[in-house]
Amino acid sequence: MNNGLLSKLKNWVSGDPFEDEAYGMEEDYEFRNTRPEQEVEMLDDSKKARKPLRVVDHPTSQKAQVVVIEPRAFEEALEIIEHLRTKKSVILNLHLLDTAQSQRVVDFLSGATHAIDGNQQRIGDGVFIFTPNNVSIRSEAEKNMAIEDAYWKQSY
Repeated sequence: MNNGLLSKLKNWVSGDPFEDEAYGMEEDYEFRNTRPEQEVEMLDDSKKARKPLRVVDHPTSQKAQVVVIEPRAFEEALEIIEHLRTKKSVILNLHLLDTAQSQRVVDFLSGATHAIDGNQQRIGDGVFIFTPNNVSIRSEAEKNMAIEDAYWKQSY
């Protein structure tokens, strides 16, 4: 009797392909597809107790905002950092500041942007873009400059 039990256990563990023939497929199929009445009632009750699903906007579906700022003093840099912290990109036009103040504002904003894992890029003379960490900057100008550099290095 032990040999029969051990062989059945061995066949079950090893995945014997003739296993269904030994037990009868019809009986096994009927057993697997029946549920006790209490279990069926519990499933029905749990379906009734569920609340209907709500549709909620996904946070990334919000429109990205870009703020253009022309500061007149260094003190306005804190306002720019607040925009970055609220996930808004900032285009900074420094034409109204002298060179020393412009350098100070750019240095300050560069540090703050780095602290929030943001990105920055010089767009033009006295114009910069600062973005939060959810916005990346891709510049075709950098790509073109790299291609030109590679071309000039080869021609020597």
